[in-house]
Amino acid sequence: MSGERERLAAFVESAAKEYGVPGAAVAVLTGGEEIHVTYGVTNVEHPLPIDEHTLFHLASVSKSFTATALMRLVEQGRVDLDAPVRRYVPDLRLADEDTAARITVLHLLNHTAGLDWNLVDAEEGDGSLAAFVGQLDRLPLIAPPGARASYSQAGYNLLGRVVENVTGLTFEKALAELVLQPLSLTDTVFDLDDVVVRRFAVGHKRAEDGSLTLARPWKSRRAGLRGNNPGGGIVSSASDLLRWARFQLGDGEGLLTAETLRRMQEPTVELRGSTLGDAFGICWFLRDVEGVRTAGHGGSGNGQFAELLLVPERDFAVVSLSNADPDGYQFNQSVLKRALELFLGVVEREPEPLPYDEERAREVVGRYQIDAMNLDIAADGDRLTLAVGIKPEIRAASDAEMPPDHPAAEIGFLPGDGDGYLVVEGGLKGQRGFFSRGADGTVTGVDLAGRLFTRS
Repeated sequence: MSGERERLAAFVESAAKEYGVPGAAVAVLTGGEEIHVTYGVTNVEHPLPIDEHTLFHLASVSKSFTATALMRLVEQGRVDLDAPVRRYVPDLRLADEDTAARITVLHLLNHTAGLDWNLVDAEEGDGSLAAFVGQLDRLPLIAPPGARASYSQAGYNLLGRVVENVTGLTFEKALAELVLQPLSLTDTVFDLDDVVVRRFAVGHKRAEDGSLTLARPWKSRRAGLRGNNPGGGIVSSASDLLRWARFQLGDGEGLLTAETLRRMQEPTVELRGSTLGDAFGICWFLRDVEGVRTAGHGGSGNGQFAELLLVPERDFAVVSLSNADPDGYQFNQSVLKRALELFLGVVEREPEPLPYDEERAREVVGRYQIDAMNLDIAADGDRLTLAVGIKPEIRAASDAEMPPDHPAAEIGFLPGDGDGYLVVEGGLKGQRGFFSRGADGTVTGVDLAGRLFTRS
């Protein structure tokens, strides 16, 4: 095993230098043994070495904790997956009354509730989940409940309110009692007061001249992300996250049945042409990699990126945490691929896009949007490009730094039904998605990172 660890460590160092990542923590669970590899520093201005207990913002990997806590309540008979959410959140109001009455707990867990990504222009409030839910009637709806999958931060924040109302506790205290304390996840916290007394990584952004600056605010963006802990607020370490992976791969340790853990890793809704995977389980992104079944989740914070990948049939897991935007994402993806190759002999092959087709390109050119971002598809006669960024009015209204936009990068159509695409360069390189069509055959939307952007 020492040989594999040395090769992994060499790869992590090489990849970190290639992608300009100041610090990273990587961990692998294989054959029941843990391997930890760390690289670099927490902060380029006040550097400390990264170790396996250094805290990183997990962002959306938090959803796996929220879903697991919810499933504990299901096993206890306190929540029914098929029950309307209003059974547990009676004051829920959405833009459409029929949707508000029909969405179920499972719809939220597998992103099929038809909710847009999140409230990004929410009014200032007390930051509570109750206040967040009180504003959900302003959230756009993109489809009827159960009609399609579209990744929703708001849906998981609403699940946090379900947990609060069922337990009578704040979400953070309920999660600690249901999951964190029983599993002795002592590095896993929410509050910044609990972060600053430990060693923690700071996010970084790369300027146009290549220099790194510190990402502020440290944990999240204030632009409307109120009551965001269920969907993305957890802070943890590579050590705790690998302990979390061991639990998810095991027998439930008396907290959950092994049957429930396996159920969470089974498909509940298929995904089409998505980087997130082939299907959603209960929270997990499910993907077949060269015949090997995987379950995982990623997260992107402000200058920090997290990835957790499970291979249940091999009792294998890999964690990768990094602290640079935008290339920390590419670093993490390269680590996951290398770990699969090194420890399991699984070599992932990238799909090959088709040559540029002017007629097909012109079909999709235009602006697409969600509440927070614009996505622009353009063609210049030689190539098709995708650019995505936060709406200018959202930036103008925010008093905090926000992540950089992704400039135009080449995309190519993929073989198959003709509407799938692959990003082939830039910070989103490797992302896959597809164009949606209306009943008349015209393009009406585009999926990116599991979110549906509708055509303006």
